[in-house]
Parts: sequence; structure tokens; C-alpha cells
Amino acid sequence: MIEQKEVIKMDMYQKRKIRAEKKKDDSPKSFPSVGINWYPGHMAKTKKMLEEKKDLIDVVLELVDARIPYSSKISGSEDILKTKPHILVMTKSDLADSDDTKKWSKYYTDKGYSVVAINADNKDDLKRLVNTINNVMQEKLDKKKTKGNNSNLIHACVLGIPNVGKSTLINRLAGRKVSKVGNNPGITRSLTWLKTNSNIVILDTPGILWPKLEQETVALNLACMSAIKEDILPLDKVACHILLKLEKFYPEILSSRYNLENLDDFEEAYNVIARKIGALNKGGEADYRRVSTYIINEIKLEKIKNITFDKVEDL
Repeated sequence: MIEQKEVIKMDMYQKRKIRAEKKKDDSPKSFPSVGINWYPGHMAKTKKMLEEKKDLIDVVLELVDARIPYSSKISGSEDILKTKPHILVMTKSDLADSDDTKKWSKYYTDKGYSVVAINADNKDDLKRLVNTINNVMQEKLDKKKTKGNNSNLIHACVLGIPNVGKSTLINRLAGRKVSKVGNNPGITRSLTWLKTNSNIVILDTPGILWPKLEQETVALNLACMSAIKEDILPLDKVACHILLKLEKFYPEILSSRYNLENLDDFEEAYNVIARKIGALNKGGEADYRRVSTYIINEIKLEKIKNITFDKVEDL
């Protein structure tokens, strides 16, 4: 452990250079050189199978990670089962910045969504979600009753990118483990109807990710939250993205967890973290892979909370 906080200092030329690089990294851009071709065949099959089952589906629960509500939203999701009502469920709200969660809830509500921000481990949040689903479907249920059908069963399709919390939510709604859970993307692989403790029957689906990621920031945000596999993007690039986001929006976390006041010199920043966690190589320099993995795991293992990397103000 480092006893005293280490402050990184650089000359003005280096600072200007780093600031220019930061500004460049924050801007949307395409990056064909990265070569993201992560669109497994089962994802394409999922879309096709959903269309085949559309007559059995009453409502779509579209899940997004509350820490990246923009990056984790499926591009063109409105076109998937577009004749069905969509409810936007912001998962992992306990890990997100509550002020940003309120802003994103308003943003999507203004776009016509019914929005529910939840922590799947919170029973009150689950009740709010079930009530929202019933409220959205009330008119249809009333029409069924006028036709002599008194069943109040609602068939809901759960839609979202990998590792957004679909399986965890379904297990909590069911009150038992009925869907596999894991930190690695792509665990759920087939369409399955699952009963819950309420009047809602859930159609679990594999995680769906759009076939082409146009913005590097979006891809990096997804990698930070384990929505795409760790080997898709360079570890150090993902780790540095996390550090930059913390510096920009949550400098107090950068200081308290890593003893860093700024990121003017990434090499020295890595050395500081390496000394803190005991990740120096024989030459006394930082083991970049170990440090990068450590930083990424801080997010993956939920050691860092109350953060949101997507900001409404940036749209």
C-alpha cells in the first residue's frame, strides 16, 4: 500500500499533448482497425425466432445497464417486435450514479418509454416492475375479459445485450434459479418460457448485440461492463478508458482507490497502481497486463459503485 498520495506532474507541453489525446478519445468515431466482429450466429437466430413467436408475446422488457444506458441500448430495438409495447428496464441501478439514473429515466420517458430503474436484488424494485408491466397491459387484459377470457397471464419477452442482467432478473422474478447467471457474455443461448411468482411468464433470450459498433466510446463502455468479451479490445485501452472516465466524472474515486490526482502521465499512473497492488515486474516497472486486469475487475466485481459512464449531457 502507498502511505502518501502520489501526485503526477508534467511540463506544459506534455499536458497539452495528453489533453489533446483525451479530447480525441472522447469523440465519436469509427474504428475499423479494431476489427470488432462479435455477432455470434445465435444472435441472428434469436431475432428470427422472436419474429416467429411474436403472436405469443404481449410485451417487451428491454434491459439496459443503468451505468451505460445509452451504450447498452440495442440499436434499432424499436424494430424488434415493434407492434408490442416496450418497457425500458434500467438494471443494476444500485451500481449507477443515482442523479444520472434520474436524468436517463426522464430522457427515455420523454421518448415514449415506460421506464423502471431497478436493483434485481431489491424486492420493492421487483414489485414496481411487475406493477408497471400490469399497468401497461391493463387495457389488453380488460379487452380479453370482455371476450370471456379471464386469464391475467402476461407473456413478456426479455431483451438486452449480453451481461445486462437478464438472467439475474428472471431468477429473482421466478424466486428460484431458472436461468444461468455469469459475468461472461453469451451464457443464455436459447429461447425459453419461464414461469415467475407473479402473473407474468418470461421468454428468456440470448443477449443481442448489433452487428456493427460504429463508435469507439460505445464499444469501450460495453467492454468496461463486460458486455463484450475481454479479448475483443486491448486490455490496456479498456483500463485506460475506465481511468479517464473516473478522472472526468468521479475524481474522488480515482484519488481514494488509486492514489491518483490526475492522469497527465499514464505510464506513471500505472506505476502508482502497480506499487499499490504489488504488480511490479523484476525491473521495478509496472506489469501492464496485471494492472489493466485489476482495473477492469474493479468494475466487473462491483468494487466501484455509484458510477455512470454515459451522460445525457453528451448527447
